[in-house]
Amino acid sequence: MTNLLAHDHDDRHASSPALAPRRGFRRGSFLSGLGGQPAFGFIGPNWFASVMGTGIVATAAATLPVQFPGLLAFARTVWVLDVVLLLAIVAATAMHWSRHPATARGHLDNPVMSHFYGAPAMALMTVGAGAVLVGQPVIGTTAAIGLDAVLWTAGTVLGLWTAVAVPYKTFMTHDVEPDSAFGGWLMPVVPPMVSAATGPLLIPHLPAGQWQLTLQLLCTAMFGLTIIASLVVIALIWGRLARHGAGAASTIPTLWIVLGPLGQSITAGHTLGATATSVLPAPYGTAFEAAGLVFGVPMWGFATLWAALAITITVRAARAGMPFALTWWSFTFPVGTVVTGTSGLAAATGAHLFTGAAVLFYAGLLVAWGTVAVRTTHGVYQGHLLKAPA
Repeated sequence: MTNLLAHDHDDRHASSPALAPRRGFRRGSFLSGLGGQPAFGFIGPNWFASVMGTGIVATAAATLPVQFPGLLAFARTVWVLDVVLLLAIVAATAMHWSRHPATARGHLDNPVMSHFYGAPAMALMTVGAGAVLVGQPVIGTTAAIGLDAVLWTAGTVLGLWTAVAVPYKTFMTHDVEPDSAFGGWLMPVVPPMVSAATGPLLIPHLPAGQWQLTLQLLCTAMFGLTIIASLVVIALIWGRLARHGAGAASTIPTLWIVLGPLGQSITAGHTLGATATSVLPAPYGTAFEAAGLVFGVPMWGFATLWAALAITITVRAARAGMPFALTWWSFTFPVGTVVTGTSGLAAATGAHLFTGAAVLFYAGLLVAWGTVAVRTTHGVYQGHLLKAPA
């Protein structure tokens, strides 16, 4: 697992003949770190985590309980960048499947990489939600709603497939060791929660009656699908930490993935509650609205506990030397879901506690996103992140 997730940028190995820059490239020049490997030789589904992490910066800004001058303009710019990023990674993935079909087909059979098939589904829905929340002034209301409907539907179908197919592969064919559980195990089961959190954006645009009711109930069912499956996986991760420790430094960032289903469930509780009163008959609509807060505050407490543990373990790993890898994108999207969830609690209660916490979490998200985005761009430019795992 360590080798597959690493993809680290470590110039100490540059003197190795196998990793030396190709002739014609100076050290540090464009794609010099590929060492002769094909640029599209290993574009796995984990690359879509960068779309998730970038998109949540835009959507979280739109939901903040405090709006700062220029924040929405910044969010729109980030969303446009995210659209371009999604198109680029889809194109790179298509090239990978076209030129290296055997490697591409092997991702699902890999006991580590297969879990990251949840990332494309969540990437699609993140871009779609951003279209409604911040993209309307850019592309127009009709186009924004249409784009969200298409991406939400595609992401939901793909996410439901990953929630079944990847655990099935884990149960039946993958080689699973006692210390195998890691944050990535959550990736295939979290997409339905993203569907539950973002689906309510489409409910007001559907015909009243059965159409709205069906989407409301489907989103609620997907909420249950993910929250129960996630709690099972989180328990396995907790047990692995207790018995086997934090593991290799390159896998430490995946501990932050746990915040994803926690924060997204709080967000979903709020968004589903907001639409329930106009869709569900009394007293169920009001009950669901109240449930968003009754569920959200206790879950927020657990999310802050896990955040504290993740910060402590990450700081320790960083001091020991934690190599940069694509897993660092785990510092972004999960934190962004805590921002949106906390913003929802602030909107429901008017509590300064949640308002301040949402702003604080968003500031941390911006720092993490800026750091990871710059290092990823640098790694892609030099080619280190495009290499197959050692």
